[in-house]
Amino acid sequence: MAVYTQLDNTDLEQLLADYDLGKLHNYKGIEGGIENTNYFVTLNNQSVQSEYVLTLFEELSYEELPYFIELCQWLHERNVAVPYAIKDCNGIGLKKLKNRPAALQPRFYGEHVGQTELTPEHCAAIGKVLGEFHVAAEDFYMQRQAHRGVFWWRRESELIAAKLPATDAQMLHEEVARFDQLREHPGNIKMGTIHGDLFHDNVLFQGTEVSAVLDLYNAASAFLLFDLAIVANDWCCNPDGSIDSKREQALLKAYAEARPFTSDEHKAWPVLTCTAAMRFWLSRLIPWLDENSEQKLKDPDELKQILLYRRKNPSQLPATE
Repeated sequence: MAVYTQLDNTDLEQLLADYDLGKLHNYKGIEGGIENTNYFVTLNNQSVQSEYVLTLFEELSYEELPYFIELCQWLHERNVAVPYAIKDCNGIGLKKLKNRPAALQPRFYGEHVGQTELTPEHCAAIGKVLGEFHVAAEDFYMQRQAHRGVFWWRRESELIAAKLPATDAQMLHEEVARFDQLREHPGNIKMGTIHGDLFHDNVLFQGTEVSAVLDLYNAASAFLLFDLAIVANDWCCNPDGSIDSKREQALLKAYAEARPFTSDEHKAWPVLTCTAAMRFWLSRLIPWLDENSEQKLKDPDELKQILLYRRKNPSQLPATE
């Protein structure tokens, strides 16, 4: 979150006139993010103060946003703790401010937990919530192709191969091919709506309980198990790229209580943990190797080490009871 678009009292009061939430008390820009402009907004309503988050979307267009607005509303109505656009007096959630798409959302409270501080209890908590997320979105009526899905990684892995050591290029090629084989004959691997980017810094905790799941702007239609693999690789890894089996088993068992695994998903799990590592390794490699890139760089070697570990040490889903 960051502040790219500056607002003043007049801008906010113009927006708030469409709502019946109270009068503007104060507001403050939220620093530290990458994609959108965000403000904390405090309102007074009959001497009661309430806090909200106002987001102005700097990259997604007005035409792209209804999928995300509708998904978050859908999940909220099914008791999944995600930010959602509050509807104004005319039932409209997606607004426009300073020529930017905008949404006024409830403020969630909690703390981010650092990767090295994650425990099996934290992993069980997010496993439960992710399973509930997938079940709640099972009948969601909209679909979206992932921006960085199978077609993207096929293309980009070929384009980047010449810049890589031969062993790395070969590993990328093998993992793309493994997923293609799985995709051609998936059997009963459940498809649905995924978060797509549920790294540990996109979750707020109160103690060891999840208080909110944030940043759903990579949500898409995909294998549900791929979403779980993204979480397992990030939440259960050690600094050397190995996987902590206690954290991973806590994650998987809690998830399975909300959404039991199919037999074909048991077979696919070792492949999809590699696919998830490959996808984020590739997305980090591209700006890392581009001298002109202005993206915030993250070390691709972290994901490479996870991929190497996953290839040598395939894990298993817990047995169905």
